[in-house]
Amino acid sequence: MMIENVRKIALAASDTDSAQEAADALKECYDFVPLEEADVIVALGGDGYVLHLIHEIIPHKASIFGMNKGTVGFLLNDFKVENLLERINASTSVTLHPLRMTAYTEDDSKVEALAMNEVSLLRQTRQTAKIRVSIDGKVRMEELVCDGILLATPAGSTAYNLSAHGPIIPMRAEIMAMTPISAFRPRRWKGALLPQNAKVTFEVLNPEKRPVSAVADTKEVRHIKRVDIEQDRTIKINMLFDRHHTLEERILNEQFIY
Repeated sequence: MMIENVRKIALAASDTDSAQEAADALKECYDFVPLEEADVIVALGGDGYVLHLIHEIIPHKASIFGMNKGTVGFLLNDFKVENLLERINASTSVTLHPLRMTAYTEDDSKVEALAMNEVSLLRQTRQTAKIRVSIDGKVRMEELVCDGILLATPAGSTAYNLSAHGPIIPMRAEIMAMTPISAFRPRRWKGALLPQNAKVTFEVLNPEKRPVSAVADTKEVRHIKRVDIEQDRTIKINMLFDRHHTLEERILNEQFIY
């Protein structure tokens, strides 16, 4: 989808020296409006900052054009002061839908959080976690003994999921990756690919003895006993990319790095 006739642009930057210097350079060349008035938000920082910004602006409808002033910058474009408006107008939009995590804790609290990349369960102590896995209400694995397990979106498949030896997923594949983290039993289980409308439940077995935390991007909930996860199609995050280097192209390229 092409972005045309951009009128109101806001600027957001991480607190690093590099991002702040870049923001000052842009302010000398362009006029920016407050975030709440913007059609497009120009974000300066790294992938972590962009994820943080996304969570901060939901349910704002502005699109995000990120420029890398961090480390990896997978969700970002190259930083340039010149031709910013032209780049935004010529950019390609990718719509992301987050995962919604509903976590239930040992003290019967209920916590909800959104994840653009992944929801991960991780053991809290030296003992391995024991987790029951259900898909759409049907138990698919009675007991997974592991350091943890995660459910990743296509956009997040190149992040923690890839580090845990999960598959890279093309943006248009409409599937999610379920990937174990250091599985002990069954040792050879490598995970599963699920349709994007699947409803996943992770139940922690013996949570008192083997406590587990759940993390949705940067939101952590400790001492959980159950987590329900499903994609929230009502929330749309539009990310803008230079046409020559879209997010889909980046994910495709990752599969041929050796």
